[in-house]
Amino acid sequence: MYRNQYDNDVSIWSPQGRIFQIEYALEAVKQGSATVGLKSKEHAVLVALKRSSSELSSYQKKIIPIDDHIAVSIAGLTSDARLLSNFMRQECLNSRYVYDAPLAVSRLVSRTGDKMQIPTMVYGRRPFGVGLLIAGYDELGPHIWQLDPSANFFDCKAMSIGARSQSARTYLEKNLDKFADSSREELIVHGLRALRECLPSEQELTIKNCSLAVVGADMDVKIYDNNDIASYLSKFEEAKQASPEGDVSMDTQEKEGGAEPDASKEGQSEQQMETSS
Repeated sequence: MYRNQYDNDVSIWSPQGRIFQIEYALEAVKQGSATVGLKSKEHAVLVALKRSSSELSSYQKKIIPIDDHIAVSIAGLTSDARLLSNFMRQECLNSRYVYDAPLAVSRLVSRTGDKMQIPTMVYGRRPFGVGLLIAGYDELGPHIWQLDPSANFFDCKAMSIGARSQSARTYLEKNLDKFADSSREELIVHGLRALRECLPSEQELTIKNCSLAVVGADMDVKIYDNNDIASYLSKFEEAKQASPEGDVSMDTQEKEGGAEPDASKEGQSEQQMETSS
């Protein structure tokens, strides 16, 4: 029994009950650069690795703002992510126009999942080849959601998707109990530490290949790129030198006031294509 007998279209089931087109889309997410999401009681944080297709091009953006209270990090096909992010922005705008209120994060995730499921049921279309980590804050508190090309979505405490994301999930699982009571600075350091696990040993996090988003009870979504993230990378290096085993404790450090993104969490690995972010 050969796979290519059953993978020509998303509406064809194999005798084993599998839809190979969806599995291929999940593999696309696994090819994408890694991204990590985690949350505390007050904040949700997204941290992502950026890729550059060549030395002549800029780094691909991985974190997309959706509304004042929601941001999305992607792993997979960037073109598919743009389409979905535009849909999510439209849903948030409709909620503010009709109800004069921000859209609940869980409702936005559900509607986006419904949109992603349509190509998995219709002849002649392919699934979206992108995985999403959605960080948001609403009246129920901070959230981290994972959304797959299969249209499955999960409310997470911490999560990592993309290439080498299993290493980041291992770190998140080991330190899961610390996230809930962490400050913004501590939560960001945990996110950077988890993201560092996704890099080869000869590479390091820099202001060029790393981006960060934070949202919380006391702030709207704020995205840090390039020089804006330098201060957090320096805190990460200090914490790494102080506790190389992975524990992050900033009790003895001066906690600076800058506004910084919140964190949400969960762990799962996903993919991205060569043209993905």
